[in-house]
Amino acid sequence: MLDVCLLGTGGMMPLPYRWLTSLMVRYNGSSLLVDCGEGTQIAIKEKGWSFKPIDVICFTHYHGDHISGLPGLLLTMGNADRTKPLTLIGPKGLERVVNALRVIAPELPFQIKYMEITEAEQTFEMNGYRLRAFRVNHNVTCYGYTMEIDRAGKFDVERAKASNIPQEYWGILQKGETVETKRHIYTPDMVLGPARKGIKLTYTTDTRPTESIKQNAKHSDLFICEGMYGEKDKQKKAKEYKHMTFYEAAQLAKEAEVKEMWLTHFSPSLVHPEEYMDGVREIFPNSYVGKDGKSVDLLFEEEENE
Repeated sequence: MLDVCLLGTGGMMPLPYRWLTSLMVRYNGSSLLVDCGEGTQIAIKEKGWSFKPIDVICFTHYHGDHISGLPGLLLTMGNADRTKPLTLIGPKGLERVVNALRVIAPELPFQIKYMEITEAEQTFEMNGYRLRAFRVNHNVTCYGYTMEIDRAGKFDVERAKASNIPQEYWGILQKGETVETKRHIYTPDMVLGPARKGIKLTYTTDTRPTESIKQNAKHSDLFICEGMYGEKDKQKKAKEYKHMTFYEAAQLAKEAEVKEMWLTHFSPSLVHPEEYMDGVREIFPNSYVGKDGKSVDLLFEEEENE
C-alpha cells in the first residue's frame, strides 16, 4: 500500500485557502516529499503526518514556489534531533541552490546527500520503490517523477516441494533473495509465479504537454498533473509561460491510459477550479480537482479485492 497526499495545490504564491503545490507519499515506514514551497510544513501538520520519516525530498525545479520552504523544514528536522541522513534529488545545480538557501540553516545534526539528475531520464532505486525522473518542458530545467513499486509473483508451495527446497529457505526466497548453500543455489524464480501488477504514481507540474509525460505516466494508477488554467481563453498564456490548461492535462491522461487524474498547481486567479471540470471530464472522465490534503491509499490488486 502506498499512502499519497497532495499537501498543497497552489502555484506561484500561497493563499489563505491553498498552500503551494507539494506531494508527500508514505511507503513501508519511509516518506518522500516532492517539492517544498512556502507553507509546506503547515500543510504537513494540518494533514497530521510526521516530518520524522521523510528521508527523500525531490525537486521538480528551482523556482521559489517549489523550494523556498526547504530551510524551515531542515531546521524543524534538526530541532527534532534528527541524525539519519536526508537525501535530496533534483536537477543540475542542486547542491549550489540548497547551500544558498542554507545560509539561514547552516548547522544541522544530520548529513545531506545530494543526487543530481544529469540525464533526460534517470532512475533511482531506494526504500523498496523505483523513482524515475524525466525531463519536461518549462522555462527552466524541470522534471516530473514516476514512482513504481513492483509486486513479486505468488509463492508456489508445490514448486518448492518439487524442487526439494528445504522449508527453512522458503521465506528468504519469497522476499526475492537468493540462497546459496555448499551444494545448491536456490533462486526466487524457482518458487515464485509470474510477477503481479504493482503500483505506479506519476507527478508532474510546471510544463507544457510532452511525449515524456505520456510515456512515463503510461498506465499509472494515479496521475497528478498541473492544471494552471481552467479558462479556455488562457491557452495562449499557458503556451507563453510553459504551463498547461486543464484540457491539455486531460488529453495527456487519456493518451497515457491512466486510471485516475488529479489536477494541481492552480493559478492564484483561479478561485473555483471545479467550475471547469465538465469540459475536462468530456476528455477524461476520471478526472478530479486536487485539493489541499486530498489523499488516497493506492493498493495492490490483491488488497483491493480483500
